[in-house]
Amino acid sequence: MIFYTFYSVILQLVENFPSNQSGTEQQRSSIVNINRFMQGYKAAWEQRDESMFCALFTSHGEYHNTPFNVQRGHAQLAEYWRRVKLQEEVRVKYEVLASTPQGGIAHWHVTYQVASEELFQIWAKSTGTNLVARKPGDPLPRMVLDGVLIAEFEDNLCSKCGIWWHSIPQAS
Repeated sequence: MIFYTFYSVILQLVENFPSNQSGTEQQRSSIVNINRFMQGYKAAWEQRDESMFCALFTSHGEYHNTPFNVQRGHAQLAEYWRRVKLQEEVRVKYEVLASTPQGGIAHWHVTYQVASEELFQIWAKSTGTNLVARKPGDPLPRMVLDGVLIAEFEDNLCSKCGIWWHSIPQAS
């Protein structure tokens, strides 16, 4: 079901992608919509602020941090986003790839310093392996994440957002 919904959004985005810079007023406003969302997403992540993150979503908004996990509503969104407080020196870059009045697609790239053993263990478990052999007392790694985000909008707020991403420790 989730895959179908996001797949249909991708098809809509590709079919309606502006073919030139002049575009229609509707296309220009939709670009502002996904850009505004990504600016807020970047700010919420870099400032590690769950209130800013929740403000991007409708009250019933969904955030699929993986294809198999979903946070619904502001309480679950805030609870999930609090984990970014375990990250330091967060840097987010993004590029909008496509936009329609109903949604958008962006590529994003994040780096951050792991600030706690707890976060490192969360990351190691999410990868299914302990990719970094660490000894007690070894410094925590700086992480690199790269992914794609698909967002659906309702009244200039996000109603559904799905991300597909991968991460790796940054090379020393």
